[in-house]
Amino acid sequence: MNSQSNVASKETAERLTEGSKPKVKVDRLPSPLSIKTQLLAQPELLLQIKKHQEEINNIVSGVDSRMIVVAGPCSIHDMASAIDYGRRFKRLSDEVSDKLCLVMRCYFEKPRTTVGWKGLLHDPVLDGSDDMDKGIRLSRTLLLELAGMGLPLATEALSPLAVSYFDDLISWVAIGARTTESQPHREMASGLSAAVGFKNASDGSFTTATHSIKSAAHPHSFIGVCEQGEIGVVRTEGNPNGHIVLRGGNGQPNFDALNVARCQHALKDSGLNPRIMVDCSHENSGKDHLKQPDVLSDIAEQVKAGNHSIMGVMLESHINEGRQNITSDMEYGVSVTDSCMSWEQAEGSIKALFSAI
Repeated sequence: MNSQSNVASKETAERLTEGSKPKVKVDRLPSPLSIKTQLLAQPELLLQIKKHQEEINNIVSGVDSRMIVVAGPCSIHDMASAIDYGRRFKRLSDEVSDKLCLVMRCYFEKPRTTVGWKGLLHDPVLDGSDDMDKGIRLSRTLLLELAGMGLPLATEALSPLAVSYFDDLISWVAIGARTTESQPHREMASGLSAAVGFKNASDGSFTTATHSIKSAAHPHSFIGVCEQGEIGVVRTEGNPNGHIVLRGGNGQPNFDALNVARCQHALKDSGLNPRIMVDCSHENSGKDHLKQPDVLSDIAEQVKAGNHSIMGVMLESHINEGRQNITSDMEYGVSVTDSCMSWEQAEGSIKALFSAI
């Protein structure tokens, strides 16, 4: 082989090697155990959270006749307004606790249709810097503060890895319509102590959610990350407290009595307890935050009429009404993702539900 051929072969090999390099960069994060040790939940707080989980699980199973109300900001972007909301929410919770179990939304991750702000855990400074170490710490710090008020807390488990940083502080978990069919999310749900609500598929069908509930109820073994941050085989016992969350689909609502009855039959046909939560936002409200009270009123009428399958509702609300874009000068207590009801609107709606049932 001549020298020109040698040079050409070397250049070809270099191009192939360059093309095979992964186009990623990995920044190390502390392990879940390290974060949980640094931001420690005291034993009495963990006992309180276990009690909240048991109360919610009893409502899901039908042992407790109260209704669950999961309410709060579409997403958390500001610590001060979240704590402000939590204090108001706790006062309201104490007023209605004999009929309603209020659970505060603490959503730190947001799924994006294409691109956009992914939530406090991913981008806590809201500037695209994606300082996830800071985001994890801020998220856990806020949960400790809110749980310390005596509030049960809810989150959407978007990343199966991220939830391990604060699963000990959460009393109810949502799996979104985009991820309900995901095998890793079903496996993760099977190992949680908290009840898990699976949203119906984005086309409005119930089948994917019923499959998820059945899957999560069974033990699983899968490759995952342990609390020490090492990769291993995770073995779960199964979670019997999965349930469906109706959120509408294909631009149509599904909270009405006919669709609720269809969902009940679908659950029974799958051998599942027909326990249903209704999301009053998203397509059930036509993505109009001001229509959430109308959906809630309809649900209250169905419960009054004797429908005992509906055991919970979800609401999106913040301190102030509407939504805003992320800028350098944002209004206090206004959502930066989906539009939310104001605190006054949410409080009035929850009190109306309390009186109606």
